[in-house]
Amino acid sequence: MTGDLGMGDKKTIRVTQVHSPIGRTGDQRATLIGLGLNKMHRTRELEDTPAVRGMISKVKHLVRVED
Repeated sequence: MTGDLGMGDKKTIRVTQVHSPIGRTGDQRATLIGLGLNKMHRTRELEDTPAVRGMISKVKHLVRVED
């Protein structure tokens, strides 16, 4: 590696929590935590994989996704 840490060619997506998990099911709360989102307006850069996309689709009503 020449200093790029091997991350140069991986596609990422930006996920921001925009709604509260209050009143949602436990699995939706756990999915938010799994994505690294446990507070309002917190943003994470995540690798664009099928697993992450599946987690996002489960809580799509609570998050905003940017490519």
